[in-house]
Amino acid sequence: MGERSDDRDNGIIRLDTETQLSGIPKEAWDYRLGNRSGLDWVLDQYREKTPKDPTIREKFNSYRFADHKEKVIDLLARVARVSVETVAITEAMKAAGR
Repeated sequence: MGERSDDRDNGIIRLDTETQLSGIPKEAWDYRLGNRSGLDWVLDQYREKTPKDPTIREKFNSYRFADHKEKVIDLLARVARVSVETVAITEAMKAAGR
């Protein structure tokens, strides 16, 4: 997943050279978990990383994003929906003027 890129203004996440997700609402990026969005968190967790330690890299570097792509796509859809709904609820609460 090292080739992943985002075009947030146009609602696009490119997962790899073969897979692009579109129609991602701007609000999905607005909901934050700490200092990043829920979508950023998911994308970071499933990104292919090469272990720095050579022994670990040699023995345990078996993770391939392609093996988990469908699961990640499903998770991104769920997180996007929850994020959009959470932003709508918090904005409605602000507007209600407690």
